[in-house]
Amino acid sequence: MKTILAIHTGGTISMSQNENGEVVQNSDNPIAEQQVILNGKINLVTDEMFNLPSPHVTPAVMMKINDRIKQAMNEGIDGVVITHGTDTLEETAYFLDLTLPNTIPIVLTGAMRSSNEIGSDGLYNFQSAIKVAAADESYGKGVLVVMNDEIHTARYVTKTHTTNVATFRTPTFGPIGIVTHSGANYFQELIETEAVELDKVLDNVFLLKAYAGMDGTLFDAINQPTTRGLVIEGLGAGNLPPETLPAVQRLIDNGVPIVLVSRCYNGVAQDIYDYEGGGIQLKRLGLILCKGLNGQKARIKLLVGLSAGKRGQELVEFVNNAVS
Repeated sequence: MKTILAIHTGGTISMSQNENGEVVQNSDNPIAEQQVILNGKINLVTDEMFNLPSPHVTPAVMMKINDRIKQAMNEGIDGVVITHGTDTLEETAYFLDLTLPNTIPIVLTGAMRSSNEIGSDGLYNFQSAIKVAAADESYGKGVLVVMNDEIHTARYVTKTHTTNVATFRTPTFGPIGIVTHSGANYFQELIETEAVELDKVLDNVFLLKAYAGMDGTLFDAINQPTTRGLVIEGLGAGNLPPETLPAVQRLIDNGVPIVLVSRCYNGVAQDIYDYEGGGIQLKRLGLILCKGLNGQKARIKLLVGLSAGKRGQELVEFVNNAVS
């Protein structure tokens, strides 16, 4: 019999609709109290660590979840399921993917409808996540996200719809597997994984999104002595309006590492265009092109790299590696 640790952190999956139709937090987590169908094959251990809406989750909270999972690993746990609010679920999942060894299955799940709404998906997703965490086939897959009968990698999954239960998607690549009545079924896997050891997380790593007519105002606003890093969601394949360049240069001159991704839903940032503000010029300036990650994931990766003490070329290689 496998032992699965269920870590509950809050979010819609733990909330309920009140008499006015408003979704609110509960003092007691209804998912943690409900029985899931385990057929006597799984020993479920419950830890109600937090009761946080996902916008309240910070890297410091992610670090505490990391520490709790490491403790469970040392105690011989067979797998971990984490219930989490969906707004920042992908960021917590990727943080854990970058900071935990790729050994036991670690699965995040959530819900788009609260526990007492019609068509509530929380209990079903929780049960599906337990199936995946308990499957022998889930070992060595990295941190996973299970929602709506699909299995996604933490690295590439993203929330794509504000309310639809099929919100979690993996652009370009698709899910790596599905959940069926019998358990987890995989059809793809990551090429490579890498984890770094952390004992703390830094702050003041920022994210900006480029737009038509953007100038240097926002870049200058964050050009402070306390700023440790910046991720820019650039236009198209990774380009910026020329009016931003003097302010970008000032950040670089102050030693702030800047990572460039695309704001596009699909594709990767590349140094293709050789005009003022084009990707080729940005790369020459010293921006790090990060392939395959969206802005929020790239920020997590930069944050983890900096927190692990990576600087200079080592940081460039860590951030720019598309397979970690």
